[in-house]
Amino acid sequence: MSQTPLNLTSLGSINADGSRRYIHPSDVKGKCTFWRRLTALVLLVVYVALPWIPVKGYPAVFLDVASRRFHFFGLTIATQDLWLGFFFVTGLAFALFFVTSLFGRVWCGWTCPYTVFLEHVYRRVERWIDGDAAARRKLEDAPWDATKIGKTVLKQGIFLLISAVIAHVFLSYFVSIKGLYKMMHETPENHLMVFGIVTFLTLALYGSFSWFREQFCVIMCPYGRLQSALTDDNSLVIGYDKKRGEPRGKVSDPNAGSCVSCNRCVQVCPTGIDIRNGLQLECIGCAACADACDDIMTKVKRPTGLIRYDSWNGFEGKKTKFVRPRTIFYSVLLVLGVTAFSFAFKSVSPVRASVVRMQGAPFFIVDGVVRNQFLIRVINKRDVTARFKFVMEGNLPPETSITGLDEVMELPPLGEEVKALVLAIPEDKFQVKQTLKVRVTDLESGSSSLTRAMELLGPDPRLKNNAPLNAKDFIQ
Repeated sequence: MSQTPLNLTSLGSINADGSRRYIHPSDVKGKCTFWRRLTALVLLVVYVALPWIPVKGYPAVFLDVASRRFHFFGLTIATQDLWLGFFFVTGLAFALFFVTSLFGRVWCGWTCPYTVFLEHVYRRVERWIDGDAAARRKLEDAPWDATKIGKTVLKQGIFLLISAVIAHVFLSYFVSIKGLYKMMHETPENHLMVFGIVTFLTLALYGSFSWFREQFCVIMCPYGRLQSALTDDNSLVIGYDKKRGEPRGKVSDPNAGSCVSCNRCVQVCPTGIDIRNGLQLECIGCAACADACDDIMTKVKRPTGLIRYDSWNGFEGKKTKFVRPRTIFYSVLLVLGVTAFSFAFKSVSPVRASVVRMQGAPFFIVDGVVRNQFLIRVINKRDVTARFKFVMEGNLPPETSITGLDEVMELPPLGEEVKALVLAIPEDKFQVKQTLKVRVTDLESGSSSLTRAMELLGPDPRLKNNAPLNAKDFIQ
C-alpha cells in the first residue's frame, strides 16, 4: 500500500487508500532517551513493588474494597472519607494543567502508563524478537512461512503473558499479594467475578499493546485534544528550527540549511509524524526525534539542537516567558486545590459515629413513659485498638433515662460496632422538638465525633387538653 505523504491534514498511520499503516519506529539513543528509559524503569519498579511493601501491617497502597478501607502509605481512609478524593483528583488535574502549560505533553512522552508499557516493555520485546524497524517491516510484508509464524507465535505469546502479569499486579492493589496468591491456588469458580475482571483486563491490555498501540494516543486519549487549549506560544514543546534547517539539502550543498533530509526523525517517531511540519496532535513529546537528529548532526559535524525542546517564541528568536497569565492562573488553581485538600484532610477524624432510629414504631408509650430507640454505629479508622466513651448532648429533661451509653466500647483496628441506645422520658415531661446528639471520644487520642441531631418523637402534649383544636398550631 502506498503511504500518504506526511502532512498536517492526514495521519501518518493511514495509507493512501485509507487502510492502516502499522508503525515500526526505529530504536534511538541519546540523553533524552536515556533519562526517559530510566524514568520508565523507576515507574515500572514502583508499580510492581507497591503491593509488596508493608506499611503498618498493610501494603503501601491497598484499596481494600471488600472491607471498605483504603490504605495509602500507612494512612487508612474509610469509605465515609472518600469525598477527599474529589479534592485530590482536582489538585492532580490542576497540577497537570500547570505542567502542560509549561512543558507541553511531557506527561504523555515520559510518565503516562500507556507510553511506559508500550514503548519500554512491549516494543522492547518486539525489537528483541523481530529485529530493528527495517527487519520488522520486511517481516510484515513477508509470506506466512515457518519463520514468520514462529516469531509471531513467540511474540504474541509473550505479549499475552506480560498482559496477564500487568493485570494480576493491578488486581493485587485491591486484594493484596496474599489474597492474590490464595486466589491463584483456588479454582476460578470460587472467584468468578475476580477471574472475569482479570481476564477482561488481560485481553484489553493485550489488544491495546499488540494491535491498537499508538492509535489510543491519537484517537481515544482526551489529553491530546486538551493540549491545544492548555499550551501557548511560550510552552516548551518538541519542535523543528525552520530558520536553521531550511532549505533542506545535502551536506555538501553550501546553500542548504542544517537539515540533510535523512528522515531519521520520522523513522524513530512512535506516532509516525514528521515533526518538521510543526507541532501536531499526535506528538507525545517523547524527544525521540530530538535524539535522532542530534546523532545525525554530530556525525555531520554540525551543532545539535535542530530539533529540541523549545517554545514557539524560542524558535522564532524571541524570549520564552515562563511567568505569564496562563501559568499564574493555573498556579492559583493549584494552590487553591492543595489548600482545600489540606483543610479537608485535617477535618477528618479517626473515629466516626452515626445515629439512626431503629426500624419499627417511631416511639413507644409504656406505663406513662415515652421510649425512643436508636442505633449508634461507631467506626475505628485507626490501625490500633481504641476505646471510646459516649456523652449525650441535647435539651433533654433531667428525668430522662438513658440506656446504652454507660459502657466503654473497645474496637479492634479498623473495626466497627453497632449498639442500641434507648431513651425513656416520663410522658408528662415530654415536649416536642427535643433533640439529642451523641459525642464519641477516643480515650487515648482525645479525638471525637459528634453525631447529627436526632429529634425525640412522642405524643403531642397539645392534644391532651379539651380546648378546641386550631389547625394553625400544628402547621410547621
